[in-house]
Amino acid sequence: MLTILLPAAGQSSRMRGGDKLQMDVQGVPCLRAMAMRALKLTDQVIITVPDTSHPRAKTLEGLPITIIPVPDAHTGMSASLRAGASAAPKATTGLMILPADMPDITAHDMAQLWALFEASGTDIMQAATPSGTPGHPVIFAAKLLPSFQTLTGDTGAAKIIKANAKSHMLFPLADDRALTDLDTPEQWAAWHQTTT
Repeated sequence: MLTILLPAAGQSSRMRGGDKLQMDVQGVPCLRAMAMRALKLTDQVIITVPDTSHPRAKTLEGLPITIIPVPDAHTGMSASLRAGASAAPKATTGLMILPADMPDITAHDMAQLWALFEASGTDIMQAATPSGTPGHPVIFAAKLLPSFQTLTGDTGAAKIIKANAKSHMLFPLADDRALTDLDTPEQWAAWHQTTT
């Protein structure tokens, strides 16, 4: 069973007062848009937020997802990954980490990644650019989930990927979708120009 984790407890500090996950994507806030795409693949979608009263949690109202508050989110991305991995259902066979600030990632991209993960038997399936630069999303086999509790700081799950390099595959996505995360007002403005 696929479980998808959207880490959304960060501070959005480079937005200079704005919230990148509330930016418009096809008429809805980015976080809600990404959650809706994830729900096209599985009914097991976990989203971490700073706390349950945060505007991001309100953005997700009405969606059949699991919201996990992360009070120590200020310590880095690892806090969200630890909390999200702990909340994954026991029936999970693969946990997909889907950054919520990557609106070029489509439900079709995620479905292709998941299908290849299931067919390959590999422990880690990671999206990449056509030239082979690793990016997101990334799927981790269930047996690796305990390793998430060892993560610290703001480096994501790079430590787990490195430790399991022999069972790691890359899946190229078209263009630079696997790398396009939008962290600043300028990046969002440029992205909106290309999508209108």
